[in-house]
Amino acid sequence: MQPIQDIQLSTIQTTDKKSETNQAEQNFGKMLSGLVGDVQQQQQSADQAMQQVHTGNAKNLHGAMIAMEQADISIRFMVQVRNKAMDAYQEIMRMQV
Repeated sequence: MQPIQDIQLSTIQTTDKKSETNQAEQNFGKMLSGLVGDVQQQQQSADQAMQQVHTGNAKNLHGAMIAMEQADISIRFMVQVRNKAMDAYQEIMRMQV
């Protein structure tokens, strides 16, 4: 029988729960920031379109109204996302550990 030599144990990569949590938080934060940025951009374009109609620079009332409705729908969607996130947070806080 020969002695066991040169055994190399493969390193098992343990997943660090904190790094996974931090990455999930960052991804969720980026998603929410992107949503808020998109809503803000749509609101600004709706404001610009309406200002152009009011000043007479643009005669496209339909386009301005469509931009306003898109901004309104975006804001409503963002409010619903916020409400769902708050409901989820409150549900988590009610859980007993």
